[in-house]
Amino acid sequence: MVNPGFPEDLVRDQHAWNRAYRQLAGCGPGEYAVLRRRLLHLSCRIAFHPHWAGCRSAAGWAELRRHVRRSEAARSLARAA
Repeated sequence: MVNPGFPEDLVRDQHAWNRAYRQLAGCGPGEYAVLRRRLLHLSCRIAFHPHWAGCRSAAGWAELRRHVRRSEAARSLARAA
């Protein structure tokens, strides 16, 4: 999948955020606090990444999320094939 100009560490953090969010949806009470802290940590890393310096925009964040979701979907299809 073509990377639309996002640094690899930013894309990796967004992948990790998505994974933690999915895990949170199905976790038990013992994992809840750990996963919430993980989401908060990743949210801060994403929001304050140097890539956004001077140009934080909702459109940029949305494009990052779209890019990562497409990448995850393509990976899922490749595994299923």
